[in-house]
Amino acid sequence: MGFLTFKKGIHPSGRKDLSMQKAIQDLLPKGNLVFPMQQHIGAPCEPLVKKGDRVLVAQKIGESKAFVSAPIYSSVSGTVKDVAPRLHSNGTMVLSIIVENDNLYEEVLTMTPHADYEKLSKSELVTIIKEAGIVGMGGAGFPTHIKLNPPADKIIDSIIINAAECEPYLTCDYRMMMEKSTEIAIGLKIILQMFPGVRGYIGIEDNKPEAIEVMKKACENITNVEVTPLVTKYPQGAEKQLIYSITGRELPSGKLPADVGCIVQNVGSAYEIYNAVVNGRPLTERVLTVTGEAIKEPLNLRVKFGTSIEEVIEAAGGFKETPVKVISGGPMMGTTLSSLDTPVIKGTSGVLCLTKDQAKLEEESSCIRCGKCMSVCPMFLNPTKLNSLVLRGNYEEFEELHGMDCIECACCSFVCPAKRHLTQTCREGKRTININRRKK
Repeated sequence: MGFLTFKKGIHPSGRKDLSMQKAIQDLLPKGNLVFPMQQHIGAPCEPLVKKGDRVLVAQKIGESKAFVSAPIYSSVSGTVKDVAPRLHSNGTMVLSIIVENDNLYEEVLTMTPHADYEKLSKSELVTIIKEAGIVGMGGAGFPTHIKLNPPADKIIDSIIINAAECEPYLTCDYRMMMEKSTEIAIGLKIILQMFPGVRGYIGIEDNKPEAIEVMKKACENITNVEVTPLVTKYPQGAEKQLIYSITGRELPSGKLPADVGCIVQNVGSAYEIYNAVVNGRPLTERVLTVTGEAIKEPLNLRVKFGTSIEEVIEAAGGFKETPVKVISGGPMMGTTLSSLDTPVIKGTSGVLCLTKDQAKLEEESSCIRCGKCMSVCPMFLNPTKLNSLVLRGNYEEFEELHGMDCIECACCSFVCPAKRHLTQTCREGKRTININRRKK
């Protein structure tokens, strides 16, 4: 099979060489840990502990009865110092549990290991995954158990593991494949067990040939799995684009992957499914990349949730040059941090520290009607028109022109010669429309 791809997109500089060959290192936190009760798409959790309580590793400290949510577990043992709003990586103040780490890492067994996972039913597997608090580890944070339990009328025939890692700079998924390929393969096998007769795919961009070979070897005894090399192109790892690249199916506006017979899971999510089912471990930590030209020693770290971004940066040697921008995630779809005093959460795939040379914010000028934004938009939108509508407050026409389908990939902003803030205005338009919908 030749390398697969989608229509349109861009080819930004990867800059993965900074951390690609750095093996995963474990980071033990030094200071207090902050656990926001909102670490996923859906309803926030309610604290299950109060000030003064002692907590243990793997103890559930946050939970919600809402359908779309995922529980939160402590990653350390220690004492709850406070339950109060703290700064979240999205820039808002979120109710959080602050734990004083006693550095003892005493654990409590809250889940049961299942080495005989092949004997478990689908409902039992879904319950384990839900209880473990697993969400999409690529950054979206959608609760995994909901994806794996689609409505009965949705016929699933394809399980896709998203191993594209198309965001520049980030290499945590690559290192996971290089070091945990067998576990990821078992995670995929567990998912396939839940959907008899389906086919599994692992989509990896062709700039990671070693990972392609490692995953092929790890899956060689799983008959219904195919490792599919993909063209290195951004945003190859976006859900709709990945589905099209691998299956040739187009996901209609307003529809979910299950509507075209697909379920997509990130590499990290597949690993955590293995960890929860086989080892009986809830989600308490993740692998992330600390990188960028402002970092002394770019690294891939396994970090316990609640650890401050400042500690993560210190583990990478600190700054060799004062950054002008620190981003949670990658440069295209990540979130700029207003403070380093924010915690690592389930969706923190990277900490990117950029110098003034890499993060130049040039002044906007008038649109020159060149059409470059339209030529690269993977959603076939007209970004400059949508930009104009948001600036004029014409949200009705913004919706009519499918502005809500924008995936905020920033391809348009990347190629715009006039340096228009196209992605930012589309994001603002979507946010305003969603707020108005909730008010109604």
